[in-house]
Parts: sequence; structure tokens; C-alpha cells
Amino acid sequence: MANYIDTLNPAQKAAVLQKDGPMIIIAGAGSGKTRVLTFRIAHLMQGGVDAFNILALTFTNKAAREMKERIASVVGASEAKNLWMGTFHSVFARILRSEADKLGFPSNFTIYDTQDSVRLITSIIKEMGLDKDRYKPKQILSRISSFKNSLITVRAYFNNSDLQEADLMASRPKVGDIYKEYVDRCFKSGAMDFDDLLLRTNELLARHPDVLAKYQDRFRYILVDEYQDTNHSQYLIVRALADRFQNICVVGDDSQSIYAFRGANIQNILNFQKDYPDVKTFKLEQNYRSTQNIVNAANSVIEKNKTKLDKQVWTQNDAGEPIKVMRTISDGEEGRYVAQSIFENKMNNQLHNDQFAILYRTNAQSRAMEDALRKKDIPYKIYGGISFYQRKEIKDLLSYLRMLINPQDEEALKRIINYPARGIGATTIDKLTIAANHYKKSIFEVIQHIDKIDLKINTGTKTKLQNFLNMILRFQIDAQKLNAFEVADLVVKQTQLIKDLEKDGTPEAISKVENVQELLNGIKDFITDRIETGEDASLTAFLEDVALATDFDSDKKDDKPRVSLMTIHLAKGLEFPYVYIVGLEENLFPSAMSMNTRAELEEERRLFYVALTRAEKQAYLTYAQTRYRWGKLTDGEPSRFLEEIDEHFLEYLTPKTPEPSVNRFVDQSLFGDAPKKIRFQKPIQKQRQERMERNQPKKTEEFKSARSLRKVSQTNTGNSNLFDNNITVGNIVEHNRFGKGEVLSLEGNGANKKAEIKFGTVGKKKLLLQYAKLKIIG
Repeated sequence: MANYIDTLNPAQKAAVLQKDGPMIIIAGAGSGKTRVLTFRIAHLMQGGVDAFNILALTFTNKAAREMKERIASVVGASEAKNLWMGTFHSVFARILRSEADKLGFPSNFTIYDTQDSVRLITSIIKEMGLDKDRYKPKQILSRISSFKNSLITVRAYFNNSDLQEADLMASRPKVGDIYKEYVDRCFKSGAMDFDDLLLRTNELLARHPDVLAKYQDRFRYILVDEYQDTNHSQYLIVRALADRFQNICVVGDDSQSIYAFRGANIQNILNFQKDYPDVKTFKLEQNYRSTQNIVNAANSVIEKNKTKLDKQVWTQNDAGEPIKVMRTISDGEEGRYVAQSIFENKMNNQLHNDQFAILYRTNAQSRAMEDALRKKDIPYKIYGGISFYQRKEIKDLLSYLRMLINPQDEEALKRIINYPARGIGATTIDKLTIAANHYKKSIFEVIQHIDKIDLKINTGTKTKLQNFLNMILRFQIDAQKLNAFEVADLVVKQTQLIKDLEKDGTPEAISKVENVQELLNGIKDFITDRIETGEDASLTAFLEDVALATDFDSDKKDDKPRVSLMTIHLAKGLEFPYVYIVGLEENLFPSAMSMNTRAELEEERRLFYVALTRAEKQAYLTYAQTRYRWGKLTDGEPSRFLEEIDEHFLEYLTPKTPEPSVNRFVDQSLFGDAPKKIRFQKPIQKQRQERMERNQPKKTEEFKSARSLRKVSQTNTGNSNLFDNNITVGNIVEHNRFGKGEVLSLEGNGANKKAEIKFGTVGKKKLLLQYAKLKIIG
């Protein structure tokens, strides 16, 4: 038996050695699922299964690359290249390119990204004369995407009165017409969007049984990673491909199903055993990543969900430190606390920046974190912001390159036809678009035959259009004899893109020029790597790689370690020694938009579970009492998830937020005389008081003290002796927000007297003593 088998625990080994039939591997967080999946593929290959007969589907290019590298280390790089392994979209794009003619598409069809689709829908809405405020392009695209992922074609939409009525009730009765025009225009342009890669694959397999039989015979063993994240369209493709041999292995964790907003259907993994009655089930429950405190805390939260598969994650790792919980007065203070904590952990434990991650529910929360990190000179990197390939100057150059491969690409043409400016205005483009729709041709074809069509365009504009046409045709000829880098470099020089970017001389312009140069570097690296590995190094391959890239795949590599900032959704699949989960407040996390049903709330709880299980050694949970929302300062309430964690695994760095001392019952005297006897009132009040005293003895005294100090300060603000008489350098003091600290120095007199104090939570602070309400404890 191969050495790698001996490195597995009994549960992992059983899953790897199982060869035939349907099987599900329920893999808890940090349980080594990628290891099991890769070793299982390697074991199949060593057991005589041809690599060409194995299909492995992942959700990120990064995961596919890592798995392929691991498999290559066991079976050899040459044989590993024969595997059909990649993301759903990349694998199905590969199949579609081979079979595109059966659907009426060219084999070199363009893949539209979200921006391309939004631009096209914006054009359609404008051409149809619809109200752009009512028909918002991004919302329409989202609706069309949901249709496609649910296999609702244009025909199915118009046969479904419920869908049409829903759009009518939303005052958008033309959604179906936009959908139809969008699909027609994509088809005419020889383009598919991301959702089409799934929808068209379903269409291909459904309409062409011979094609289905061909790929069923080819893919005799199918493995699917992160099965809990599959949507309905992906589910149907996998079921169809696996139907003949039923050698299907799915790996996933229902507790980490967090992408319902993208169409992911948790029922796919929950019902797998119903789909395949003969299924063999394997559970990976040992966590190798996190401390016992983190694992047990995460378990104590996720067990509150009612919809879940039965498993109990455990670990043999050290108990570790308790999870730290910090309450701050504001989101600004929250950011400063996190930055100070990272700084101190780095200094005290000789750590690097890339060992820290800050996770948040929404991108907007990054601002306070960024401000605080910058002030501490802590380098950081935001994931999920504007991707390199989404920047305007990059999109412009990529559109030129797309036109060389597919001149029918309407969105690429519209983007570059007048950039850099060549005197072809919006009115001319509108006339070309109308003519293209009328003659059912692409805009490029209309330009090619412009002398035969009466567009009421003057001679000067026709000349400019002809020059544009000739330029693209020349580039196409050059593209046949030059490599991708040489073509891109030629386009940059001859279109004078750099000159256009440099003309205003601003720092932003310089940055844009550097971005274009970096893209050229990226193309050079791409073709060099592809040539060395014997893979397709064409311009088409590069553009497809860009179109399918995720944020992590496309980010520029940087040798300098940085703190990672990202939403929790982006953190899935990653791990960090130290993790800060910020903004744990009701209506923020869980989100106010995700508490309408139990299913939504349970997904939020799974999201928190994912966040907590990213931590290896230490987790920090923070929340703010006040936070700016839509320009207004609002009060926050601690997240219910904090209460759901067993307190044995927590350490509160500041006292819990006190319950508001308000009567929860309406005063009965508002409605007339109250009954003479209210038997329940006193026992309930007494029970509440006993509960507060039992659970929060220190807190009750602290807030009594704070109230009395506040009263004194309101009546004697001029008498500073009430606050600073007993405080001296070296004292250990306690602050109701910042916790314990040491007085380093005193300065000023009277009402202006300040103390510089080093707190364990937020570092050094200078506080006015008359307002600080400090308590001397040593």
C-alpha cells in the first residue's frame, strides 16, 4: 500500500479506499477533506482507472490547482495533466467549446463577465425606452441569473404566469421582453455569460442524447468538492453525467452552506442519500485546524440549527486560549482595538502580518479597519474589492483583445470603438445598433457593409468607422503570427492607450499606466507558464483564464506579508492563526435582511460558524455599541450568536452590555384603574433582579458606580478633585470601556488634567480625568 495511505486517519482512509458506487463524505471544518479528495483520485489512478475517465469539479481555480499539484506528487505531473479537473464553469466551458456548433455557437464564443452583461442590459433598457430607475440593470441581471440557475428559459418564463405576475406586481412587466432580447443579443454576438455555461450545458445534454452518452462514458468516476454550494443547474448536470455508472463521490459540509444568495441549494447535500439509496456515507469529524476551545465554541453555535446532517466535530489539538470578546463604544474604537491587538500580538509573539485576518459581514465595515491599520502602519490587503481585471484601463485593453478573437462581440466593440477618442460619438453607435438589430447582424458586420446600408451617417464619420475596421482587421492578421504578449503589446502601442492615460499627469494616471504594464507582464507570465507546461498558450486561452478568474486567482502577488481583510463569504476555505470577527451586532450579523425566515437565520448562523472555524489558534469577537449607518449614528445590540456560544469558551475583555432597565410591561393605569392585586408582577421583577445579580455581579456594581459618578460630574464639573486626587503614576486603573491599564504619566491641572494610560486592549490613550471615570484597582 502506498505511503500516502498510511498518513490518513481511519475515517479518511475508508473514504479514500472506497472505489465504486455513490458515496458522500461529510467533512467537518478543518477535517482534511481536500487531502481525502486528492488522495482518493490518486488511489483511483493507481488502481487502474484512466485519468481521462475521472472528472473532478471544484468551486475555485485555486482549489483545482492545489489538488492537481498534490495528485501530481503521487502519480506524476504528466499523468495528472490528463485529469478533467477544474471549476464547474471552466470544465463546462471546455465541453461547450467542443460541442458549441450543436447549439449554434462558434467554438471561440466570448464569455461575458458581469460588467459586460450589465452594459448589454443597460443598452437594451435604453433602446426599449424603459425607465432606468424602475428597470435597474443590475437588478434585472440578477433576476435573469436566478432564472437561468433554476433552468427557467425564456420560453419557460412566458409559460409561467406566476413569474410574470410577480414582475407585474413589482411594476416591471417588461422583464420577460428584456430577458428575451438579452438572450438573442448574446447569441447573435457569439457570447455566453457565466450562467449560460451551466444552462447551455444542460441544454446540450438534454437535447443531444448522443453527446450525453459520450460524456457519461468518458466520465466514469465523478468527484464534486463543496457539494453543499451547488445550485439546481449544477446538480442536474452532475446527476445526468453520473447516471450511467453512478460512481459519484460528493464532499461537503452542510454547516458551511452559505451561498443561498447565489442560488446554492442546501437540499442537494441533505437529499443526496435519497437520490442514491445505495450511497455509502463517510464522516470526517476530526478537526486538525483549530484549538479545542474554538471547535467546541463553533459546535455550541451550529447545534442551534434545526436543518443539518448528524455529525460531531472534535479535535485532539490543545485546549488553547478562550475566545476573546470585546465591546467598544463605536466602530472607530472597534477598528483601533483590532489594530492595537494585532500590533501587540505581533510584538509579543513574533508573528507576521499574514497570520492575521479580519472578517466582516459587509464590505462597508472595512473602512474603520483600514483607517486604524494605516495609523498603526500595518500593511493590509482587501479581498473582494475592485479586482485587477475589473479596472477600466484593464477592461479597455482586454476588450481590444477580445475583438481580435471574436469580432462579433458587441460589448467589447462598444467599449473600444471610441476609445481612445476617434470621433465616433454615441449617436453614431446608436444608429449602428439599430441597424444591427434591424438586419439581425452584429455591429461589426454592419460596419463592414456600411456603404450598402443607408444609416444617414456623414462621409467623415464613415471614414472614421472604416479606419477602426481596418485597424481591427490588421490586428487580427498580426494575431495569427504573434503570441498573445506580442499582440497585446502591439495593440497598446498602436492605439496609443498609454499616451491617452498619461495625458493628465495625475498619480491616478500613473497608477493606470502601471496597471496596463502589469497586465502585459501577466500575459507574458501566462504564456511562459503555459508553454513550459505544454498547455494552450493562445490569446483565446488567456482571455478565458481571465474571464474565469476569481478574486484570489487574479490578485497581484506580493511578497510583503499583509493582514487579510475580507467578507466572511470570501474567507470560506481559508485558515489563519489569528482571526478577528468584527461587527457582531443584531441587524448587522445576523443581517437585518436575513432574519425573515428560519432558513435565512440558519444560513446566517452557518456563516458565523464558517467565520469562527477559520481560526487556528485564537479568535476575537468584537461589537460596537454605536455605528454609523446611512450617515446616522445608531445604537447597536450584541449579536444573538454571542449568546449562543457556551460561556465556558469565552473571555469577555469588557463587561457585557447591560440590559436596559426598562419595564417590559405596559403601565396598566394608561387604560384605567389597575387591578388591586397583580400576583405575577413582584415575582417576575424579583426573578429578573436575581438573574442579573447571579449572571453579572460585577457589571451591576460597575454601572451603579458609573451612574453615581455621572450625577456628580453633572453637578460639579468644575471640581476636578473629585476625579484625580488619588490617581498617581504607576496606578493600575480600570475604565468601563477600555478595561485595565497602567497610568504612565500625568499632565495639566484642574479640569484639563490628563493621564496617559496604557490599556491592555487599545494601547496608550490620553484621557481627561474629569470625564474618564477611572477606578483605582492597584
